[in-house]
Amino acid sequence: MNESRAAVRYAKAVLGMAVENKATEEVEADMRKIMTTISGSPELREMLGSPLLKGESKKDALSAIFKGSNPVTEGLLTILVENKRISMLNIVAEKFIILNEARKGQEVATVTTAVPLTAELEGKIQNKIVQLTGNKSNLVNKVDKSIIGGFILRVGDTQYDASIAHKLENLRREFTNSL
Repeated sequence: MNESRAAVRYAKAVLGMAVENKATEEVEADMRKIMTTISGSPELREMLGSPLLKGESKKDALSAIFKGSNPVTEGLLTILVENKRISMLNIVAEKFIILNEARKGQEVATVTTAVPLTAELEGKIQNKIVQLTGNKSNLVNKVDKSIIGGFILRVGDTQYDASIAHKLENLRREFTNSL
């Protein structure tokens, strides 16, 4: 099964539980914290993806890091560990935010950058999104150093890739094809 599809299923289940417990705002805040923490910590990403560490060790570490989270969020951590899917926690958190914003009638724009966005850049991107779509969107910033520079903007089903890594890959393809 595609990891993204599985993440959407987990996110839908968590959203259902959050709505049932009237805790959508709390759980969304937890999910944003999870995304920010995992995106900003290569060590945490490595730990979550490590096949050498037992699931319980990962769960204990996550429980300590996200102490005070909503019980629905804690339940998600438990179920992902039990199902050996904890490595996709960041994707589940992102999908949850998107689904919850859609439920509230708001669109989510995801911008991936090599470094965290400043408030000034965030404002400029928000203005550009309004120009392109006509709607104001909630902005989620994901940090991925592998894109080297530039950004990748995703609004709904539309993606604009202005990353240095993408441009370098295009150049590599051109050189390879011209030989």
